[in-house]
Amino acid sequence: MDHSEEFRNLLTEASSVPEANRGDLLQGHVIAADAYGIIVDLGLKRDGLVPRADLELLPPAEAKLKIGDPVSVMVVEPLDSDGNLVVSISQARESGDWLRAQSLLESDAVVEAIVGGYNRGGLIIPFGRLRGFVPASHITDLPRGLDDNGQAEYMSQLVDKTLPLKVIEVDPRRRRLVLSERKAIRQWRQDQKARVIDELVLGEVRAGLVTSLREFGAFVDIGGADGLIHISELSWNRVEDPSEVLRVGQEVQTMVIRLDKESNRIGLSLKRLQPNPWEGAASQLAEGQMLEGVVSRFVPAGIYVRFDLGIEGLLKSAEGLAGISQGEKVQVRVTSFEPNKERLDLQWAQPASIDQQL
Repeated sequence: MDHSEEFRNLLTEASSVPEANRGDLLQGHVIAADAYGIIVDLGLKRDGLVPRADLELLPPAEAKLKIGDPVSVMVVEPLDSDGNLVVSISQARESGDWLRAQSLLESDAVVEAIVGGYNRGGLIIPFGRLRGFVPASHITDLPRGLDDNGQAEYMSQLVDKTLPLKVIEVDPRRRRLVLSERKAIRQWRQDQKARVIDELVLGEVRAGLVTSLREFGAFVDIGGADGLIHISELSWNRVEDPSEVLRVGQEVQTMVIRLDKESNRIGLSLKRLQPNPWEGAASQLAEGQMLEGVVSRFVPAGIYVRFDLGIEGLLKSAEGLAGISQGEKVQVRVTSFEPNKERLDLQWAQPASIDQQL
């Protein structure tokens, strides 16, 4: 083989060696070390240079590399200003943590981690060899309206505490790992609620604690999961505001009346643990019967009248009741009574025609 052919063969072999790209993970072995760093044979056209500064990021025991030691590196700069292929051992070892973080992000999993510190923006979380960050807006119980000093004082109390967290952003190139306690708590509550729903049985009675009141009802914690008592299920009497019946922190007995696994919802009732006044009235009222009751409320369809039996009836025609106000006594006739539908229709009656009063 002449020299020209040998040279052509060397060029062919060189062109078949792959080029390195930023972010590539490569395997090699140490071939030299000096005060500036170490040289790694990667099987490429050029050997990789691990700067001394990168070695100083490693724990002392891991930084003691000898000639011939196998090593994993990540490409930092394929070609720097001096023509070097710059690689990093520390970033290669961090790559496993990035992969774990990405897996947690994709699986929507909740993890526990210890708070390592804080700054003006939020909490710092050690995550393997990485530093994760929880923005202040994602800290569950951080009080609103605090100034910078108050916020810093609150966050300082969380250092060394274990928090449930969810990974919400993974960006190795920008070295951003963002986590959220708020989303982790929300996810944990949803998972816990799903477990409780699987255990519950319709008609079951559960003790609970009132956690919040809304205009449409009350939320009650029945053992790791909140159920809703709709305002219509608070009492057999009409309730305008849940605070008329319950207060936050109150312990109550509730009946499970609805389980929706698809939407992860639990429906509860207070009134169904109390005697049903409509059942009691079934044997005491009849069509055509004359009654005396009290005006309880006005609606577009007419006037509701409440009776001592604990039920209300609708007086559809307000004729003859001009000037009548809420709380006044009126005399009426039963025109229709359907206790199974909780429906009582009434008609205005003159006082002189009263035969029976209840």
